[in-house]
Amino acid sequence: MTRSKNNRQTRPDGQRSKRGSNPLDRLPTSPVTTSFSLAEVGQSPYRPSLITLYLDGAESSALDLEDPTYLEFEYMQHIDLIIGATLGDSVPLRALHLGAAGCALARALDAQHPGSKQLAIELDSQLAAGVREWFDLPPSPRLRIRADEARHALDTTNAKWDVVIRDAFRVRDVPLQLRTSECVRRAHEVLSPGGLYIMNSIASTGFTRLGEEIATVSEHFPHLIAIVDPSILKGRRFGNIVIAASDEEFPVAEISRRVRKLSLPASVLDTATLLRKAAGSKVFTDDELQPGILWSSAEPSN
Repeated sequence: MTRSKNNRQTRPDGQRSKRGSNPLDRLPTSPVTTSFSLAEVGQSPYRPSLITLYLDGAESSALDLEDPTYLEFEYMQHIDLIIGATLGDSVPLRALHLGAAGCALARALDAQHPGSKQLAIELDSQLAAGVREWFDLPPSPRLRIRADEARHALDTTNAKWDVVIRDAFRVRDVPLQLRTSECVRRAHEVLSPGGLYIMNSIASTGFTRLGEEIATVSEHFPHLIAIVDPSILKGRRFGNIVIAASDEEFPVAEISRRVRKLSLPASVLDTATLLRKAAGSKVFTDDELQPGILWSSAEPSN
């Protein structure tokens, strides 16, 4: 999923060039302090059109300036193929992204699903403004970027969505208010019939986190599927786990076929397997949140 941070190449003048026909001219040439982090961009020496956005030194997004459909991160490839296999490869989508960063996935979905309308929620208002300036993102109303707290945006939306994607992190973990049963219930409420709730989760100790996520989401959705690197599932390394939920069955065979075509190995876990592995796991609720966390925005860095 990742490339070495040491592959970053920063232009030497320390200033952002004026916007021109070359998309590289739009990029910041020195670190940018945003509301919550230090943002930097790096150009891949192996794929010059690939630009990685780093937040506080961690890879956050990767966008190919020449190919909007290209997804560098494995977990985004997993999300993309679940959507394509389940809802159709080119049908217009109404997608709500809880977490935006560089909007790489939203950009790819726009290119693959013409006519889509998407809303990306980003807590960091300065980052939201920056990525709109730096990258060739779809214009509004194809892609709107709103500065808001993700749970607040979910709880207050009046729209119906075909896909809700939870891909928000704070200090390299999913915010607690986005992991509760009440959050999942609200996601279920705002989905159109047959819609998908997709979560980017993480794991460092095998099935512990995934079990909690499955126990929580299965309270509200009867059908689940997950895609995960086998080494992550066995607790050998830290990484992403993609979990999708729906009121309708997933095309497990088609999803598995598409996963086998990816460059790196991944396991597909169906509903029965997930529920069996999650047996005895605890459901996480809003009642367990500390006072003030719900709809909270962490204090911006100075």
